[in-house]
Amino acid sequence: VSVPLQLGLPDAIPPQYGALKEVSIHTVRARLRLLYHFSDLMYSSWRLLNLSPNNQNSTSHYNAGTWGIVQGQLRPLLAPRVYTLPMVRSIGKTMVQGKNYGPQITVKRISTRGRKCKPIFVQIARQVVKLNASDLRLPSRAWKVKLVGEGADDAGGVFDDTITEMCQELETGVVDLLIPSPNATAEVGYNRDRFLFNPSACLDEHLMQFKFLGILMGVAIRTKKPLDLHLAPMVWKQLCCIPLILEDLEEVDLLYVQTLNSILHIEDSGITEENFHEMIPLDSFVGQSADGKMVPIIPGGNSIPLTFSNRKEYVERAIEYRLHEMDRQVAAVREGMSWIVPVPLLSLLTAKQLEQMVCGMPEISVEVLKKVVRYREVDEQHQLVQWFWHTLEEFSNEERVLFMRFVSGRSRLPANTADISQRFQIMKVDRPYDSLPTSQTCFFQLRLPPYSSQLIMAERLRYAINNCRSIDMDNYMLSRNVDNAEGSDTDY
Repeated sequence: VSVPLQLGLPDAIPPQYGALKEVSIHTVRARLRLLYHFSDLMYSSWRLLNLSPNNQNSTSHYNAGTWGIVQGQLRPLLAPRVYTLPMVRSIGKTMVQGKNYGPQITVKRISTRGRKCKPIFVQIARQVVKLNASDLRLPSRAWKVKLVGEGADDAGGVFDDTITEMCQELETGVVDLLIPSPNATAEVGYNRDRFLFNPSACLDEHLMQFKFLGILMGVAIRTKKPLDLHLAPMVWKQLCCIPLILEDLEEVDLLYVQTLNSILHIEDSGITEENFHEMIPLDSFVGQSADGKMVPIIPGGNSIPLTFSNRKEYVERAIEYRLHEMDRQVAAVREGMSWIVPVPLLSLLTAKQLEQMVCGMPEISVEVLKKVVRYREVDEQHQLVQWFWHTLEEFSNEERVLFMRFVSGRSRLPANTADISQRFQIMKVDRPYDSLPTSQTCFFQLRLPPYSSQLIMAERLRYAINNCRSIDMDNYMLSRNVDNAEGSDTDY
């Protein structure tokens, strides 16, 4: 049941808005009117602004407001329509019409002749980057996946499933584009469950793969089907071109920032020029990269000595290096995104807004699923349905993520319920009591046999979501999809 909108004043100022405690209600209303007016002006005039990050050197009085948008300080003040409607309209105008899916992509997951297949991410990346960008701007499937030697025909579920598998490859190190945050390695600070772009992945092959990652992000925005990725906030800031600051680095690498601060203020510990090198194990302008490697922080840094007198310059250069060490990778990802969505409009978004557009919500909400469900051969009052919802509510979020993968091929829901393009279907099927549930990922459909109790249903559902990871492996399509695909073993 939706909660009706409630207007009026709260009994007390919420703790997160402590700055308003001494502000009169009249002033708060005036500020709100000003913010609405600001958004009205931005909405009617954003096309006149140069939102390019390359325009940051302009300090004209007339560009001060644009500077605030480009630098990011003013973006949180914008009403949602200012940053969503221009994107929605641009996507609509560039959408491919009259097609259900884009070009066919071939993927081989089953090893043959003793040869291990290349990661799915690599296989698809090498094919997609050779296509025309305009052919990929579809409302649902940017490409159709043909699985070599498997019994699956891609009506949408295979596409979704391979997207999920590619996200898993990225975060498990199968593909070396992402690295855990240094805080994760050191087990300190924030963002221990987040990833950064790998600054050492800078070969042409790597940059091509980063470009494909950008294409995936653009497809996620355009199709409103989120990616299950956990990138650190500083990565999203860079993707929407908000300059990084020292606090961003501290949130992913606390120990390194503390080390730099101790070098900068080393005199507070009684260290002098005479005993500087006895206490500091560095003798040149080298520093630690995000991946833990020691690298020159400026060209020729290996041959520039670090001394007590130039330690301030060393710290400044080290911070500057770390704030820009992923620039090449970020540029490649933005290039890929530009194939699918208008990247200049990302300059209207905050990092959090971009993350939600690309990755949706990490929590799988049972209430959201109830809002988009459709029942077949059963109604919502049936005991089977009641048991199912109770079971799903009792699941942990990790189990609900596995359930989403089982029924849809995806691991996340869009941030906005209205963006869920397919209704979730629950269908009662005539099969023996207490059988395993099945699904059709192409149709976001769960098929439930009759159960003798909720406990048994929960046990069968848990078994299915934890053990049935391969999509449509019943081989009913195998005769039409044998290992006769184009390409040699080296392509896979």
